Amino acid sequence: MRSRPVPPPDHRGTDREILRLAVPAFLALVAEPLFLLADAAVIGHLGTPELAGLGIAGAILQTAVGLCVFLAYGTTASVARRVGAGDLRAALAQGVDGLWLAVLIGALTTVVGVLSAPALVGAFGAGPEVAGHATSYLRIAFLGTTPLLVMLAATGVLRGLQDTRTPLVAAVGGNLLNVALNVTLVYGLGPLPALGMPGAAVGSVVAQMLAAAYLLAVVTRAARREGAPLGPDLPGIRVAAHAAVALVVRTLTLRAALLVTTYAVTQTGSDADLAAHQLAMTLWTFLAFALDAVAIAAQAITGRFLGAGDAPGTRRVTQRMLRWGVVSGVVTGVALALASPVLGHLFTRDADVVDRLGTVLLVAALAQPVAGVVFVLDGVLIGAGDGTYLAWAGLLVLVVYTPLALLAPTLTWLWVAFATGFMLSRGAVLLHRARGEAWLVTGASLR
Repeated sequence: MRSRPVPPPDHRGTDREILRLAVPAFLALVAEPLFLLADAAVIGHLGTPELAGLGIAGAILQTAVGLCVFLAYGTTASVARRVGAGDLRAALAQGVDGLWLAVLIGALTTVVGVLSAPALVGAFGAGPEVAGHATSYLRIAFLGTTPLLVMLAATGVLRGLQDTRTPLVAAVGGNLLNVALNVTLVYGLGPLPALGMPGAAVGSVVAQMLAAAYLLAVVTRAARREGAPLGPDLPGIRVAAHAAVALVVRTLTLRAALLVTTYAVTQTGSDADLAAHQLAMTLWTFLAFALDAVAIAAQAITGRFLGAGDAPGTRRVTQRMLRWGVVSGVVTGVALALASPVLGHLFTRDADVVDRLGTVLLVAALAQPVAGVVFVLDGVLIGAGDGTYLAWAGLLVLVVYTPLALLAPTLTWLWVAFATGFMLSRGAVLLHRARGEAWLVTGASLR
C-alpha cells in the first residue's frame, strides 16, 4: 500500500499571512515617532527651554512605558497559543487578565511617577527653567500611563487574535487627535486659553485615554461574544505577571547595551562623534521598524502554530520568516549604504559630523541582514513563550559586548563592536536556541 504523498509547503499562503500581519504593524510602528516629531514641533515653537524640558520628560516616560512592552509581547504569545488550540474563549480570558495586569501596573506607576517627578527630572541636572517645564509636563503626562499600558496589553491581545489592523487604526487615530489637541491647548483656540506646555501634556493624556477606550471596547466586545469573563482573575494575572519577569529582564539588557554604547561615545569621543552617533542610532532605530514588523508577525504566527500542536509547521514557518528577515535586512542595508553619503547633509552642516556619520552608516548597513535574523528569531522565541532563555541570553550578550564597546578607540570601531559584539552575539545565541527542540513546547499553555 502506497503512502499518501505529503503536499508541498504553501509558501505563498505563509507569505500572504506574514504580509497581512507585518504591514499594519510596520505602519503603526512608524506612526508613533512621526507624531512624536509633530509633538516636538508644537512645543518647540514655545521656546528652547520648553523643548529641552520635553526631551527630559519624554526620556523618563519612554523608559517607564518601554519597560512594560512585555504587556504586548507576553499577551500576544499567550493569546495566540489558545487561538491555535481552537479555544477562543480561553484566549480572550487570558487577554483580559493581561489588561487587568496593565491596569494594576499603570496605577502604581502613575502614583509613583507623579510623586517622584521632581526627583526624576532633577537627576538630569538641568537648569531651573528647563527642570520646571519638564516637571510640570511630567506630572500631568504620568496620568496617561495607565491608558498607555492598557493600549499595549490590548494591542497584544489583538495581535494574538491575528489582528494588527485595529491597533494601526488606534495608533494613527490617537496620534492625529494628539497633535490636534496639542495645537489647540498649547496655543489656545477661540474661548480656550493658551495653556502652553501643560496643554501639550493634557492633550496627550486625553488622546491616550480615547485610544485606549477604543481598543478596550474592541477586546471587550469580542470577550462578551465568546462568553469570556471580564472581571479580574487573580491566578490568571499572576501567571501573566510571572511570564513578564523574564521579558522585563530581556528588555533591560537591550536598553543597557544601548546605554553602554552612548556612554562609550561620551567617554572617548568628541562632540562631533556624539552627534554622529545620535544620528546613526536614530536612523538605525527607524530601519528597525521594518524588521520589527516581521518579528511581530512571528510572535503571532509562532504562538498559533505551537498552540495547535504543530511543531513541524512551526519550524517551516520559522524558516520562511527567517528568509523574510534576511531579505528585509538586505533591502534596508543596501538602501542605507546608498544613502549614506547624503544623509548627513539632511541633518547638519558640520563637515566633521557628516564625515563620521557616512562611515558609521556603512558599518550599520553591513549589519542589517544580521539584524533581520535577530529580530525574527527574537519574535519567534517570544511567540513560543521562551522568555527565560531570552533573558539569560540577553545577559550573556551584554557581558560580551560591554568590554568591547568600552575599549573601542574610535566611533567607527564602536559601531563595529556594536555590529559584531552585540548583533552577531545575539544572532549566535538565538540561532543556537532555534536549532534545538527546547523552545518547541506545544499546547494551549506553557503551565
